[in-house]
Amino acid sequence: MISVARTGSHLCIESTLMSVLAADMRTTSYWLDGIPEEPLLQGETPNRVDVAIVGAGYTGLSAALELARSGRSVAVFDSERPGYGCSTRNGGQVSPHMKPSMVALARRAGDKKAFAVRKTGYDAYEYLGEFIRAEGLECDFERSGHFLGAHTPGAYEAIARSEPEDVRQFGYEAYAIPRSDQHSEVGTDAFFGGVVYPQWAKIDPARYHHGLLTRANDAGALVFGNSHVESIQRDGKGFHLRIGSAQVHARDVLVATNGYTGPSTPWMRRRVIPIGSFIIATEPQPESLIRRLSPKDRMISETRKVVYYYRASPDRRRILFGGRVSIGDATSEYSAPRLHAAMTRVFPELSGAKVSHCWYGFVAYTFDELPHIGSHDDVHYAMGYCGTGIAMATYLGMKSALKILGRPQGATALDDLPFQTRPGYFGKPWFLAPSILYYKMRDAMMR
Repeated sequence: MISVARTGSHLCIESTLMSVLAADMRTTSYWLDGIPEEPLLQGETPNRVDVAIVGAGYTGLSAALELARSGRSVAVFDSERPGYGCSTRNGGQVSPHMKPSMVALARRAGDKKAFAVRKTGYDAYEYLGEFIRAEGLECDFERSGHFLGAHTPGAYEAIARSEPEDVRQFGYEAYAIPRSDQHSEVGTDAFFGGVVYPQWAKIDPARYHHGLLTRANDAGALVFGNSHVESIQRDGKGFHLRIGSAQVHARDVLVATNGYTGPSTPWMRRRVIPIGSFIIATEPQPESLIRRLSPKDRMISETRKVVYYYRASPDRRRILFGGRVSIGDATSEYSAPRLHAAMTRVFPELSGAKVSHCWYGFVAYTFDELPHIGSHDDVHYAMGYCGTGIAMATYLGMKSALKILGRPQGATALDDLPFQTRPGYFGKPWFLAPSILYYKMRDAMMR
């Protein structure tokens, strides 16, 4: 909780900030409301399986489903309940987007490789849509489009030139909207125009995770919550996993922990940067207000480096607004009023809307801003989605399973990318606070 040991104006400011919180504000994900509580254990931990998977998010469950349907015995272990991480805590934005632009990637690896890497994002996006359709998953998946708002005139000029062309190379639509017309997309004057991606999608992330978990269970995969993998050790042609007092032998292991990668896999931990992102949900608002703020029910984000992202809830009664508003670690009680202040900068009409939910999760960035898939010392991994992981995590989970099965269809354009780290980095991002402060200052100074 926020300390109230303040004086004068500081205490007044804190009181004003705290006044926007509902008396019964929840610090759990809005998406979990109405989702059945998953069992933490499914019987006894097996002594031996073909494949052990660490992490029961989208990546781990997608891999488990593919492996189980191919006849492998599979056990998935999660330190918390299944889906505890960002699989049930994200904003529900789905796109084929990767952080580096085509130009930036071509500068690093050449035009051909850049195209193949960027295409992987589009392959993942199409795979997700087809997977949801084929499995009949009810998760509010809809290609409602995305609006990227320019926070300065210069940012608009940059994205109006480069962003649409980057997307059109892969057969998708994108078009610029000048500031004079942006109210057709978003009910705010806070932007200087933007770019619309009409084929990008949204999803209810927790309902999607629940559906994926159900399919994996039905296929015969065993999924265990509250089962922290303390160590993974080579044992002949396989591996021993220590999980509390239990020992599990597996022929193959997949680590699918993303922003929650821990000390039991130190090589991987050195290569992902956990970044916390908070999201708030408002109390229910008049439908007419939500229609005015989000006329086409788009997903919305901004060109700021320290990004904000937002959307209407599936029932069109609330605004969900996310971003990083603190330099270091923070509580929901600290972050919620600050996110509310950022939200009312965009939507002044929501100044009186109280916060009903505030939650956070850790995404995993990488030093090259690309997702990674491969193996180290014969332990498979897929992680580092850099904040756009719903489609990519599902896709790379499936691809990891195909690699374990020895099938050539498991190959991706990401396979030979070096998974970078930095000297002195061991999983605790000491450099994150100054980096975020720098980017906030750059966002503020950009014209």
